Amino acid sequence: MQLQSLDLMIIFAYLSATIVIGLYLKKQASKDLRSYFQGGRKLPWYMLGLSNASGMFDISGTMWLVTLCFIYGLKSIWIPWLWPVFNQIFLAAFLSMWLRRSNVLTGAEWIQTRFGNDLGGRLSHMIVVAFALISALGFLAYGFVGIGKFMEIFIPWEVVSPFVPFAVAPAYVPHVYGMFFTSIATLYVMLGGMLSIVWADVMQFTIMTVSAVIIAAIAIMNVSPEALQAATPAGWSNPFFGAQLNLDWGGIIDEVNDKIVNDGYTLFSIFFMMMLFKGALVSFAGPAPNYDMQKILATRSPRDAALMSGFVSVVLMPIRYLMIAGFAVLAVVYYQELDLISGGKVDFENILPSAIKQFAPVGIIGLILAGLLAAFMSTFASTVNAAPAYLVNDIYKRYINPKASDKKLVHLSYLISVLVVVISTAIGLLIESINSILQWLVSGLWGGYVVSNMLKWYWWRLNGIGFFYGMLAGIVGALFFPPVFKALFPNIASDIVPLYLFPFLLLFSASICIAASLLSKEEDPDVLNSFYKNVRPWGFWGPVKQRVKALDPSFEENKDFKRDMFNVVFGIVAQTTLVAMPIFLVIGEYQSLIIAGVIFAITASVLKKSWFDHLPKDHNEDDINPASSPSSASPQLAAQQS
Repeated sequence: MQLQSLDLMIIFAYLSATIVIGLYLKKQASKDLRSYFQGGRKLPWYMLGLSNASGMFDISGTMWLVTLCFIYGLKSIWIPWLWPVFNQIFLAAFLSMWLRRSNVLTGAEWIQTRFGNDLGGRLSHMIVVAFALISALGFLAYGFVGIGKFMEIFIPWEVVSPFVPFAVAPAYVPHVYGMFFTSIATLYVMLGGMLSIVWADVMQFTIMTVSAVIIAAIAIMNVSPEALQAATPAGWSNPFFGAQLNLDWGGIIDEVNDKIVNDGYTLFSIFFMMMLFKGALVSFAGPAPNYDMQKILATRSPRDAALMSGFVSVVLMPIRYLMIAGFAVLAVVYYQELDLISGGKVDFENILPSAIKQFAPVGIIGLILAGLLAAFMSTFASTVNAAPAYLVNDIYKRYINPKASDKKLVHLSYLISVLVVVISTAIGLLIESINSILQWLVSGLWGGYVVSNMLKWYWWRLNGIGFFYGMLAGIVGALFFPPVFKALFPNIASDIVPLYLFPFLLLFSASICIAASLLSKEEDPDVLNSFYKNVRPWGFWGPVKQRVKALDPSFEENKDFKRDMFNVVFGIVAQTTLVAMPIFLVIGEYQSLIIAGVIFAITASVLKKSWFDHLPKDHNEDDINPASSPSSASPQLAAQQS
């Protein structure tokens, strides 16, 4: 074990600080549900943006991205479109403002503002709660596996096993470590809720920034461009690609070619087009009901919501990719010095922890580990905070005990947090790799999410019944279609099956969603009028727009579609340059760095005029627009909710 006393002291100081923050904010956070789950909507947008960026700087994702950068070089900048990472651009351009205008506590509660409280509205509400819980459990299990595999490198089991009163099979050692660190994360999020998360995240992102800069500096000082070129195949430092990937690691690191085949990225153009197609649809659908949505709902106003979403990419991408590129470059050049054997075979997902162990000096290794533990804690804590919000606010308070006191609801949130963590841990025990659950989450489960959640913004005729059946079809398809698809197409890599399955899931859920809407009655006109007037979406809202204008001739519809799409395109270009520039810096491609910097400067100046200057000037939506509260959205809806 290479951890020295100084490293352990740094890690212990960080873990202690998170718990202290939770204890300090416990009283303030436990006032009511809005304080616990949204920080009372008093946090500034830049702190929420840093918190959101910290949550996305997760340890499992970072391990995956380091592996991608190691194998695919600059071409790896496109693969995270699987998430898709550019959904933050859609949010900043228009969707965060639309969502924040609802003035609700959770994504499931938002459904009432769109579908009311009739049968369709209640079914839609329940299916969103179910989706939120399934996705939260999946992401918690994903983080649980990542932290366990990460820490196994630094704390060999033979050092710990004498103090453990039971035998653990080698395959489950990462899970034991995962249980320990998830317990600490659960404790501090239970204590302080959203306030604890945001303040801890600011501290965590600071640690990660220092760590990233140090690792990038170590890589730049120890790896010359010539050494890197000699250790990588032709095309590794080029972000552009043809019909096929054309990266041949033969004679350099032969095992990498097998990894590329197993990943299924050989036909890179087809893979890229499918990512772009899926990513655009997922982004148009808006945020999934997870911690990202909760951070948007926790902002002070629609303007702050847009600024927060835009700020995420600006602070996250350069810092994260300094670290990713630094570790990838060191690992490529000094590959023979890494220990990537896990369970008797090469595991490329161990590149990040192995590189830290090999290249970080004493003291710095403790700081980096604290930073990456912080990344794990942030993601895990934000997800743990989001999941109980749906069970407590949208199930218990709404259907079981509407008169429950704030104290009882907060205490119930503590219990639910523990149960969610226990269940996700059980799921994590069944997971073999980080990439497998990542692909299922972003391509499979979200494939079922897309249609209903896209149409809810842009098509007036979608009703609660159609939304429910579309979501149900998507979730069922995501759970049961992959094994059938794999049996029919056995030559497709298992981890990429969900991406190939996406178009089939899309057609399946779309057919059911649209048919169910058209075969059932239209949504209540008062609910639609209220939603359209308050949220002000563009799209196919003709009949509703006519009714609203007849009732309020001064109403002006949203005519920003072209400008929003223009901002999305330029925003994606700007975000991509923020990903590429740190990699160019670390690998010594200074000419490419300058070109990317010029492109970013041009796109940023354009977005200043076309996006930032057009943001609404309000400061606190709750103060200036109390009618945005869902309970006052329309007389009929208010009566239904009461």
